[in-house]
Amino acid sequence: QVQLVESGGGLVQAGGSLRLSCAASGRTFGNYAMGWFRQAPGKEREFVAAINWSGGNTYYADSVKGQFTISRDNAKNTVFLQMNSLKAEDTAVYYCVQHMQPRTSATTVLYGQKYWGQGTQVTVSS
Repeated sequence: QVQLVESGGGLVQAGGSLRLSCAASGRTFGNYAMGWFRQAPGKEREFVAAINWSGGNTYYADSVKGQFTISRDNAKNTVFLQMNSLKAEDTAVYYCVQHMQPRTSATTVLYGQKYWGQGTQVTVSS
């Protein structure tokens, strides 16, 4: 079974940085596109960032372009989300996702069927 475990969340001041990690297990990590979603209190879950199966291409929500960076380390079966210049509106539970089909582009993460982690809380104080 695919397991996705997020870590790295916490409290950070506005303008600060935080790096989230997602450790994946259950199948060959390097074959699958990965991504991050987030859900703020009282709001719908939204897409944040995605990276294709090989790590050569990424895709970001307009709201985080130039601010967040997604990357992956296949040797460690881990995907990261580097979050810089954090704002209060970035406060949310961040979820790691893995696309169900192998060797797909980053954008498949947005709408395709995927596995979900349990989420990690990120709180940005202003």
